[in-house]
Amino acid sequence: MLEHFSSPGLGGIAMLRNAETRSISAENPDGAKGGGAKATPGQDEHCTPAASELGRGWKVRPCIRVRSGETAVLADVAGPGVVQHIWMTVLHERLRMIALRVYYDDQSTPSIETPLGDFFANGLDGCALIGSIPVAVNPRGGMNSYWPMPFARRLRITITNDGPHDLSEFFYQVTYALTDVPAEAAYLHSQWRRSMTTRAHPEHTILDGVRGRGHYVGTYLVWNQFSNQWWGEGEVKFYLDGDGEHPTICGTGTEDYFGGAWGFRAAVNPETSGPVTYSTPYLGYPQALIGGERVPCHGLYRWHIPDPICFARDLRVTVQALGWYPTRKYQPLTDDIASTAYWYQALPTAPMPGLPSMSNRLSR
Repeated sequence: MLEHFSSPGLGGIAMLRNAETRSISAENPDGAKGGGAKATPGQDEHCTPAASELGRGWKVRPCIRVRSGETAVLADVAGPGVVQHIWMTVLHERLRMIALRVYYDDQSTPSIETPLGDFFANGLDGCALIGSIPVAVNPRGGMNSYWPMPFARRLRITITNDGPHDLSEFFYQVTYALTDVPAEAAYLHSQWRRSMTTRAHPEHTILDGVRGRGHYVGTYLVWNQFSNQWWGEGEVKFYLDGDGEHPTICGTGTEDYFGGAWGFRAAVNPETSGPVTYSTPYLGYPQALIGGERVPCHGLYRWHIPDPICFARDLRVTVQALGWYPTRKYQPLTDDIASTAYWYQALPTAPMPGLPSMSNRLSR
C-alpha cells in the first residue's frame, strides 16, 4: 500500500497491489469502469466535428470547452484513493488566466489554489521544459504532475477560466488508484503568492498562515528583475513552529537554494558569460529570459523530496531580494516575484489568501 505514496522509483513496481486504477478525461468524465469513449458525434458542445466520419469510440470528445467566467469540475471522486498522475495542456498564453483548485474531503477551502501554469512550474510564458521527478513539461506545453495526492473521502479538482475569452480546447487526464489510505498520509497543498518587493522591505513571502503538522516539499519562483545587475543574493528562510524574528533554516543565497552557484554563470567574468539554465530531478533554473522588450525574467524550482522540511505546528517561508552596489555592499531590490509553494499536511486546511484578479497575475 505504501508504494502509492513513496518517492517515484522502481523499488516497488513489481509488487502486486490491492488497488483499482481509474482515469478521468473528457472521454471518461467520471472515471467509471468501462466508461470511456462512449460519446457520439454531436452529443454535446465538447464533441469534435473531426470524429463525424468515424463515429462513436474514435476520439469524439478529447477535450472540453470552458467559457469565460465558467468553472469546470474536472474530477469529483469518492475515496479512499490517491491521484498518481495529472496531465493537462492549453494554449500557453492562457495559463495565468486559469485558476486551478483542489478540494479534499468536502472542505469548503481549497488545499491547492494556483494559476494553472505555475502549478506545473510554467508561470513565466508556458514554454519552459521541465525534466524533474514530480513535474515534467514537454513540447509543446504538455504539463505533467506526479505529486502523490492521497485523499480519504473525496477529491474535487476544478478550473476557472478567468480570462476574457472562451477556451475552445482544454485537454486533461487525471489518473488515480482507488486504494486504502494510511492514517499517516498527508494531503498535498499548494499556494501562489505575488508581491513587489521594496527597497525599504526587500522580502517576498512564499508561504504563511500554515497551521498543523506537515512537511514542505517544493518551491517554484518566477522572478521579474527590475535591477540591471545581479539579483539573486537574497536568502531563503524557513520559520518553523513558533520561530519569531529568526528562522530555524536559513540559506546562503537565492541561486544557492536552487542548487546553483556564482550567478549561474559558466565563466567567472559576468561580462562574457550569461546564466546557464538547467533542469534536474530536484533542482532547476529552466528559464532565463534576458533581452528584448521585456524585463529580465527567471523561472526556478526546487523540490524537497529527499530533504522535506518538517514542521509540527506552523510554517512561514520567505526570500529576500538582494543584489550588489558597486561598493560591494548588498543592494535592496524592487523586483516582481511570484511563488508557488508545495507542502503536505494533515487537514484541516487553513484559509488561502485567494488569487488576485486575472490582470494582476499576468507577467507581461
